[in-house]
Amino acid sequence: MSQQARAVATRAQIVLGAAETFEKQGYVGASVGTIIENAGLTKGALYFHFRSKDELARFIVAEQHAISIASVEAIGREEASAIEQIVMLCHEMARQIVHDPIVRAGIRITLELSADEQGPADPYLDWINACEQLVRRAIVQGDLKSDIDPPRFARFVIGAFTGVQTVSQVLAHRTDLEQRVDDMWMFLLPGIMPDDRHPDIGRIRTARSVGAPVVGAGQVAARR
Repeated sequence: MSQQARAVATRAQIVLGAAETFEKQGYVGASVGTIIENAGLTKGALYFHFRSKDELARFIVAEQHAISIASVEAIGREEASAIEQIVMLCHEMARQIVHDPIVRAGIRITLELSADEQGPADPYLDWINACEQLVRRAIVQGDLKSDIDPPRFARFVIGAFTGVQTVSQVLAHRTDLEQRVDDMWMFLLPGIMPDDRHPDIGRIRTARSVGAPVVGAGQVAARR
């Protein structure tokens, strides 16, 4: 293995070990020693790539953000209506939370740092902005009622999803998250779609992305 390849592999190992540690113990609870132990590397290896725990945590948040934006862009290329893409976005966010430790760690770090008004807002703002654009398109396409306010509704959707996934984590360790997101749309769609579009609700609820990228820790580190 070349020196560059080894460096990429080591960085990926550090990121994955740190993500698992932050997810379980939070930012404050995670120690550099535990991160090193989970990564199976030395302190020197960690500090070669990251100067501090804070830098490593913010790297993970940035990667969570990058993963989410890549998914938003992929869903935007789907041949589907805007309302279907909004549903796809929520289900893809749920899939990432269930299957990607970097996403789970990034969310936990963001929420924890936000308690002290230090949390990065970019991931949530970008989700809201992407959803807002889709809401505007869905109104034009006739799939959402014309009196819906796009910025307010977009913020509500992301807030509702955040609440759904939080309760799913507390009550079922997210094993039922897919169903809970489906329930969210089952209750929302009849109230926000014009009556003449109600026959489409069943199809819209089943909308899932087929093009969203699956990004693992190795691919994440390799991008840097």
